[in-house]
Amino acid sequence: MSDEKLAEFQQRLNKLLADVNEIVLKQVSIEAAELEFEFGGAGAFPAQMIRPMIQAVTPALKEIAWKQVTFASPAETYPGQIAEVTFKRSGRGAKNVKIGGEKVPPYYRFEGSNPNPPVVTADVFDMPVNTKERESFLRLAEPVKRHLLEPEDVTVDMAAWAKKSVEVFGADMITLHFIGTDPTIPENLGGKKDPKWAAKNLEEVLQAVKVPIVIGGSGNHDMDPKVFEACSAVATGERMLLSSLELESVEKVAPIAKKYDQNVLAWTKLELNDQKKLNSMLTSDYKLPKDHIVIDPTCATLGYGLEYSFSIYERMRLGGLRGEEALQNPMSGGTTNAWGAREAFLSDKQRPEWGPRDYRGPLWEMITAYVLSLCGLDIAMMLHPGAQLGFRAAIKLLTAKDKGPSVNPLDWITMKI
Repeated sequence: MSDEKLAEFQQRLNKLLADVNEIVLKQVSIEAAELEFEFGGAGAFPAQMIRPMIQAVTPALKEIAWKQVTFASPAETYPGQIAEVTFKRSGRGAKNVKIGGEKVPPYYRFEGSNPNPPVVTADVFDMPVNTKERESFLRLAEPVKRHLLEPEDVTVDMAAWAKKSVEVFGADMITLHFIGTDPTIPENLGGKKDPKWAAKNLEEVLQAVKVPIVIGGSGNHDMDPKVFEACSAVATGERMLLSSLELESVEKVAPIAKKYDQNVLAWTKLELNDQKKLNSMLTSDYKLPKDHIVIDPTCATLGYGLEYSFSIYERMRLGGLRGEEALQNPMSGGTTNAWGAREAFLSDKQRPEWGPRDYRGPLWEMITAYVLSLCGLDIAMMLHPGAQLGFRAAIKLLTAKDKGPSVNPLDWITMKI
């Protein structure tokens, strides 16, 4: 309001209040930590109005007084508990990994303490990555390839790839993706591999690393059970995770897991009822123990349905904690899917306004994993070593029992391990 209009308003207000002795406020409540009245100057209230106004306000002010109250903790109790699943390795120097066992929601340390923090399993594929000099079905983004091709190409050997993932990048587990066993992939692109070939590579990986192994198929419902059977047969004494089992393949894969005492990944397509149905079938029809089942409701990535994945993961975890037995299983997520987002893989030349791909790509994967961990993710299946490092650093800060050594948030960029 301009000074001229303000002066005009004050004159009109003075004229209206010239013959007024009091102002009565009805149904008015004033709540304030501090209340200030200013009288005087042009447009001031008449002096005879000041006392009635103060008298009208005083009762309301008297009602606003400090009251001593007792703090009521927001902590809840939960009747259910998530099953604890163990991945076992045999032999000297072997490392076992446990997930699950939660009694409260993730990071709710004011309600209780969960025994096992989320872990990272690093992706390893059964074929060399595509390069300018080599044609392959496996195509990875440049920021990922750089860590795998330099100083030497480890993608030509699954054992070497797994060893670098553990010893250099610090992975807790290794996921072997036998996508080359898919009969639809041409041989010249890395396909046409058989289950025996997969079992041989598994044996080499077991010799190279001492961490637990996830056996990933190609998604072919006819070939995957054969790969799982062959790999389980040569892994006596190891408890791996067969990834994955669906409603369409449960009758083929569940008996293999039962026969060889393996864990299974029960995968569904963001459908709560299907997940409950599949979990119930595994425990009731196929007599698989609850502590041998990990569920994967499907991992949609940042910007491409992450909020929907989050709601499903959250519903499943809270359902399990509140007593739904069909949902009392630890959860996994293929956060590697983040590299399917164009914001992660498009080059700096294509999208310079998005910033360096070397940063935004790993961030896209790391944030996807971190957000899902807030609602119950127990295993993050990851690809970029920097994303793995950043995610593990965040988990360490959130779950450490003491402050411990300081963690530099930029280490995921510089790759200081």
